Amino acid sequence: MKLSLLAVGQKQPGWMEEGYKEYAKRMPREWPLQLIELKPEKRVGGKTAEQVMAAEKVRILDALPKSARLVAMDERGARWTTMDLAKQMEAWQQDGRDVAFVIGGADGLDPEVKQRADQLLALSPMTLPHGLARVMLAEQLYRAVSILNNHPYHRE
Repeated sequence: MKLSLLAVGQKQPGWMEEGYKEYAKRMPREWPLQLIELKPEKRVGGKTAEQVMAAEKVRILDALPKSARLVAMDERGARWTTMDLAKQMEAWQQDGRDVAFVIGGADGLDPEVKQRADQLLALSPMTLPHGLARVMLAEQLYRAVSILNNHPYHRE
């Protein structure tokens, strides 16, 4: 089962890129994690947040791996524990579909992306820099897989 992280935004600070790469490379072969960076829409010419999100929506849906389960990151989404994520990943593995996590741009995700999502998931009720959200999500995916593999990385 492949995991994809579609993220609107490019050129993150070096430490954020390194943090993401560190956890992505730790993922086992049966759970590869791929980052797909999408160009953010520029807010020029008086574009509204809705227009920006609509343009980014097209990029997100075009880049979404075919037949993948869509998990949209949203501050109003479900608040899972790491154990909840591990259990969910185990269930996803049973249905065999790839999973794509989506982090929107500065204005968030277009409502159509959220409606189309199989799940809305929150990393935190706090506002996070998008690059840090990538690192946190990659770390939590690695930790969840470690739990599933009975690895001592996670201790309860």
